[in-house]
Amino acid sequence: MKFISAVIKPFKLDEVRDALSAVGVHGLTVSEVKGFGRQKGHTELYRGAEYVVDFLPKVKLDIAIPDDLLESVVAAIEQTASTGNIGDGKIFVFEMSQVTRIRTGESGNDAV
Repeated sequence: MKFISAVIKPFKLDEVRDALSAVGVHGLTVSEVKGFGRQKGHTELYRGAEYVVDFLPKVKLDIAIPDDLLESVVAAIEQTASTGNIGDGKIFVFEMSQVTRIRTGESGNDAV
């Protein structure tokens, strides 16, 4: 089993969710987060005063999947979240040793 954590631009969320459903993802967790990478934030003007926005709004997706879906899930996120501009995000893949569904007690792939 794999655990995917992807950070994307907020306006791409619906498109990515639809693409993930199409490749067989049955559930995911979404969190609103802030961060920066190479883009290092930007300056904005508010009431005549210039200020720096260090942390930019992003959306973090957490997805638990069986091993056989890994390539298609990563490809779906990469293709749909991409704008071709800096700040599109990152996809992190982790090995997941155990998962248990609380309601039924199922574990492993049955719990995903």
